[in-house]
Amino acid sequence: MKEVYLYGAGGHAKVIFDVLKSNDIVLPKIYDDDTSINNFLGIPVSQNNMSSPLIISIGNNAIRKKVVEKLKEVKYSPAVCAKSAIIADSAALDEGTVVMQGAIIQHSAKIGKHCIINTGASIDHDCEIGDFVHIAPHSTLCGNVKVGEGSFIGSGTVVIPNASIGKWSVIGAGSVVVNDIPDYATAYGNPCKVRTI
Repeated sequence: MKEVYLYGAGGHAKVIFDVLKSNDIVLPKIYDDDTSINNFLGIPVSQNNMSSPLIISIGNNAIRKKVVEKLKEVKYSPAVCAKSAIIADSAALDEGTVVMQGAIIQHSAKIGKHCIINTGASIDHDCEIGDFVHIAPHSTLCGNVKVGEGSFIGSGTVVIPNASIGKWSVIGAGSVVVNDIPDYATAYGNPCKVRTI
């Protein structure tokens, strides 16, 4: 039976736990820097002797990247997808990425490393998602959308075809993205407008 380990014993780990369970993947141990946590969902929590393959179970994109940069010797799990997710055979998903229940990833989409494709998100054909991106629940990325490293796409957002969202940007929940969004922007609304850079 396959085993995967998690780093981060918070709420996001609970959802990943269910994804692993749906795939009959055993979670023998979780790692967390908080020494006050020694048990999580009945699973032992440790701060040392890191095992592989690992998934960073932290929802914050920037912290997830810092952890990956710190843990240079660790091997990461191939992407793990909930049984209820629909993934095109032609889609490419990189290591450490988790696809939650009900998500759809269409033909020729490319998903980077350590991404979160959350519950019910829809990523259409030819989309390119950079490393450390979080596509929040029920967001829709139409065809050929590009999302740069570390960006967060808020719940229920719709991104029109061919739009690009820069790296480390935040798109507010319920936005409708009809124009390109630059790097490091905070943008929201319908239509989505850049509020700060």
